Parts: sequence; C-alpha cells; structure tokens
Amino acid sequence: MANLWQFFGLPDPDGSTPVNRRQPARATQQQRPVNLETRTSEASPTEESIESMAAESPPTLQPLRAPPLGWSGPLTPDGEPFHDLAVVSARPPPPPRNALRYIAPDEMKRLPTEAMLQRVMQGDTAIVDLRPLVHMESHQMACRREIKHKADDARISVFALDAEDKLLMVPGHNVVVDMAKHELGLTALI
Repeated sequence: MANLWQFFGLPDPDGSTPVNRRQPARATQQQRPVNLETRTSEASPTEESIESMAAESPPTLQPLRAPPLGWSGPLTPDGEPFHDLAVVSARPPPPPRNALRYIAPDEMKRLPTEAMLQRVMQGDTAIVDLRPLVHMESHQMACRREIKHKADDARISVFALDAEDKLLMVPGHNVVVDMAKHELGLTALI
C-alpha cells in the first residue's frame, strides 16, 4: 500500500519501506549466543561478516522511469517528474487588443477615414493631426466634416484636443472619455 509521500512522488522522510517491497533475505547462519567477546569483535568488520553480507542478495532496484514527453522540470531520484509548487511560471501577458493610432494626411493630403473608422469600431482610439494642412484652411474644414460625418454614422463623438481644432480625437468602441473636466496635458498634474 502506498503512502502519501509516494502519491506525490516524493521520498519518504521517515525512511520506512512500503509493504509491497521485497523484504531482505534472512541470514542463514546459526544464532550465536551474545557475549561480551563477540559484541566487541562485531564492532569492526571481519572477514566472516563481509562474506555473509556478500552472500545476501542485493536489493533489487526498480529501473528509472522516463519523464513524460516535453517535461523540462526537476525529477525525483526515482525518475518521476517533480512538480515544485513554489515555482511560479506565469504566462506572458496577451498582446493588447486596443491601440492608439496617429493619423496624418498622406502626400496627396488625404485621410484614410474608412480604414480609420474600421479600427475605431474595433476599439482603437484615433488621433487625427490636421496641422500639416496649415496653408489649406478649406481642405482642413473638408477633412473635419468628413471625420464628423463618419463618426456620426457610427454614433461616436469627435473631440478637439487643441484650441484651433487641428488635433482631433476619435475614441474607440467602449472607450470612456471624461467630458466634465476638460483638462489636457501636464498642467492638470502640476
């Protein structure tokens, strides 16, 4: 019958042998009366005691088991995998699902509003920078109107991050924006 230590694959600290193991063979020599002379002579090994030890069969050792496939942890002396519960192996955090996207006009002075709206509906927040269009006031207004119409169709609000309305924020789906404070930048922290 196995004990608790064997259940967990650990060696028994008491050193007791389980019942199912083979008992060592008994000595076939005659029992000698114990007297003081023999007791002192048995303290040091003699040829007779060495021969009697050699005559006994050595205990049979169980072959070491192969660890499970893919096991990279420690092993017990019996070859069993040892699960150290004190070792914490955390999984790497999953990649973020939402992102902050910076969008600026391309070399043809166009904004990718369709692709931007798809990413916003997935949860990304878009920051649209219209500052490169500094000398094109009418084109800036057209880009603002296009962003506003796309956001209204998706039922999303557009926020201006600066006083000139050249830096716009379109929050992603399920992104909460606090509209009561109106504090931007580091001035609120100082």
